[in-house]
Amino acid sequence: MKNSLLLSILTVCLIYEMGKGKSSWWLPYLMHLPRCYDIFATFGEFEKQALQVSDAIWAAERAISKARSEQNEANQLMAELNLKPQLLTFRAWCWAAATISSRTLHIPWDEAGCLCPVGDLFNYAAPGEETFCSEEVDGRLCASSFQATSLLNGDRAHKSNVEVLDAHDLRLTDGAYEEDVAAYCFYARQNYLKGEQVLLCYGTYTNLELLEHYGFLLNENPNDKVFIPLEPEIYSSCSWPKELLYIHQNGKPSFSLLSALRLWTTPPSKRRSLGQLAYSGSPLSTDNEIQVMKWIAKKCNLVLKNLPTSTEEDSLLLSSINEIQDLHSVVELEKAISASRGEIRSFLEANKLQNVASGNNLLLSSKARRSMERLKLAVQWRARYKKILLDCIFNCTETIDSLTCGKYLPFKLA
Repeated sequence: MKNSLLLSILTVCLIYEMGKGKSSWWLPYLMHLPRCYDIFATFGEFEKQALQVSDAIWAAERAISKARSEQNEANQLMAELNLKPQLLTFRAWCWAAATISSRTLHIPWDEAGCLCPVGDLFNYAAPGEETFCSEEVDGRLCASSFQATSLLNGDRAHKSNVEVLDAHDLRLTDGAYEEDVAAYCFYARQNYLKGEQVLLCYGTYTNLELLEHYGFLLNENPNDKVFIPLEPEIYSSCSWPKELLYIHQNGKPSFSLLSALRLWTTPPSKRRSLGQLAYSGSPLSTDNEIQVMKWIAKKCNLVLKNLPTSTEEDSLLLSSINEIQDLHSVVELEKAISASRGEIRSFLEANKLQNVASGNNLLLSSKARRSMERLKLAVQWRARYKKILLDCIFNCTETIDSLTCGKYLPFKLA
């Protein structure tokens, strides 16, 4: 966990530097920073509730509460700096905090880290499965899933060296401060062709973590996962950490979840004798495996039924959002709004967009567009969450069918 005080100081420093305007040595860099972000701290009530899943809503509420608390603690310091009124708003604080959260780089001499011009331009690439798919790695990383850091330095930006890693040199991230050359160095995992985008891996994140700290998510994220509700007895009957009991992005139960459920569904009198077999990842019996698969499928189906919308409804909502975002005339917008129903209608009403005056040249305000973009991200996240559960049900059903037909072959665990 990063030092909250140091990160708040860094946030104040960034706001103060912005307040300098043209007198700031960092002005060329500051002017190229994004003007807005879509991290959880910027979510409004409607976008937050659109996540639907209680754990995700809680993560958003925690991020918003944390941002407000940190701003309140820094208010006195910022008042003493004689900042302009617009730099004292919660919106300004969220912008600076989001810049820190999404763009900072680790340095060894300061827990807050550093902002690195050019170095923070690279987009994210999820760790490849060949390097980071094992749950042993997941276990070591579970306590440090978020590692965004850095500090706006008064010194000039360090020279960045880009080198190609040796094929056998595996690294957790693709950038690091190298003390021997006193520079922040970046490494490419492949040879890029001219015109190709250079992507860097800066850690292992689920889509929820990417959305919370960086404001985006991936269509295909090999590190994404879903946690389903488990009975307390499941935790007490095994020694696996809770953070390893999940469903993979491909819809397959994790090694640890299967191991825990196989043991839990075994009569207590036999758990001791079958414990070693369960922890090795082996099925205990055909009946036991069928029972486990049925339990997982039933639990996933129950989670889906308790959510307000289906994947089909989410798909229609995303189409409506895309349609409204692509409109270029007031007449088109009026027609789209009048035809809107359900969640998108509620969103438009919440943003006072149900009535658009004809002749108005501004279709949607920048504030409404940002809110709609965050709504879109929330719906995209929940749709991927539901897809993982649906894929898990499909995988469990396939396994049950193969076992029932007597054609069981040990399936490959993710």
